[in-house]
Formats: sequence, structure tokens, C-alpha cells
Amino acid sequence: MTINFFGERLKAVRKAKRLTQLELSQRLGVSKGTVSAYEQGLSYPSLETLVSICSILDTSADYLLNISDDLPFKMGGLTDEQTESILRVVSLIEKANETLNDLNKK
Repeated sequence: MTINFFGERLKAVRKAKRLTQLELSQRLGVSKGTVSAYEQGLSYPSLETLVSICSILDTSADYLLNISDDLPFKMGGLTDEQTESILRVVSLIEKANETLNDLNKK
């Protein structure tokens, strides 16, 4: 497992649940920067925080930690492979948007 894979999965599930980083951070009792660091692969949550993340996002630690590819929820009757592809596309689009936003700020 790599920390980057955890971050990508966390971000994709958070977005699938339609939560912002700020909303998730408030529910976890941590800063928005902390959630951002998790998603960017800069740090790991504590075990206690990981349990809270799983509860809030209704997902499994096995999924977030790349032990299992099984999502605890289904997206519109899609196969697991299709769902994983969609979550990866969402992550790529978000990265592209962040890059564009950074370029527009300059």
C-alpha cells in the first residue's frame, strides 16, 4: 500500500458522498489542511481518525487502505470495475481543476 493510493481513495469516496474537505474536517474535528494532507498523501490519519472517516463516509478501512477493492456502496448498478474507473476519473478531473485554478491565480 502506498500513502498516495489511500489519499486518492479517500478523496474519491469523499466526493462520491458529496462532502467538501471542510465538511469532512468539521465532522472529524480536524483542520481542513489535515484532510487535504491525507488526500495529497502527505500524512496518514491516526487509527481513531481512520475509524471516524470510515463511519462518516460509510466505507471500509480495507477499501481505503487498498486491502480490498470492494466498495461498501454501489453506484447506479455499475460493476465494481466501472465504479473504480469512475472514481479514478473523478480524481483526475479534480487534479486538472486544481492545476487550472493555480494557473488562473498567476
